[in-house]
Amino acid sequence: MLVANFRQREILNLVRKDGKVTVDGLAQHYGVTVQTIRRDLTELTDSGQLERVHGGAIIASGVVNMIYEERRRLNAEGKTAMAKSCAQSIPNGASVFMNIGTSTEAVAKSLLDHENLLVVTNNLNIANTMKVNNSCEIILSAGILRRIDGGLVGGLAAEVVKQFKFDFAILGCSAIDTDGDLLDFDGQEILVSQAALMQSRQVMVVSDHLKFQRTAPLKFCSLNDVDKLFTDKLLTPKLMDDCKKWDTAVVVA
Repeated sequence: MLVANFRQREILNLVRKDGKVTVDGLAQHYGVTVQTIRRDLTELTDSGQLERVHGGAIIASGVVNMIYEERRRLNAEGKTAMAKSCAQSIPNGASVFMNIGTSTEAVAKSLLDHENLLVVTNNLNIANTMKVNNSCEIILSAGILRRIDGGLVGGLAAEVVKQFKFDFAILGCSAIDTDGDLLDFDGQEILVSQAALMQSRQVMVVSDHLKFQRTAPLKFCSLNDVDKLFTDKLLTPKLMDDCKKWDTAVVVA
């Protein structure tokens, strides 16, 4: 039983690192039968820590974020509309921070025609997107590489961000609560977003309507701290009233 518990803890760590594990891969890794691995995955699923998928398992929804490629495909049309609207609010020659997320990646694509931007990011995907803009200077933060989404996270990344004063921070999040709190899954990622929040003259959040239907365990700020929210559907009347009270502009793409 001790061996099984140890193996299951390792399996959870592997899923959190890689996004998914396979039965065959785990059986080969541990030198046990596929039946043994299936029992491990069943027990982890029954305890609510994993979700079974064909041939393996992923982290259960609501515990950590969805697999990144799946997030890219979710509401792609809405993200593109939000991104274009957000990009139109960024003038040429601005200094911009963009954090990890498929919505901020969409904004990066919409900024490719801008000139003389300084872009600081902890997102390898954004850097790779923006590199084709020859007039854009790109600075990557340091930090721990999170392989599942190309994010650079942790205290070192936050310290790099603190060296700047940005014209704009363009932030994504994993969820927005009914009271306007912005939520995420990884405390190491939140450190970087909070640093950018404090070092920016204007804070913009890009978040589609699906984020208002999700939840995550960690708060990193409130819409009260945000200058503009770009989304793709109207907010609830209560949250719209709150945003008016907070002077948070809501732009529905």
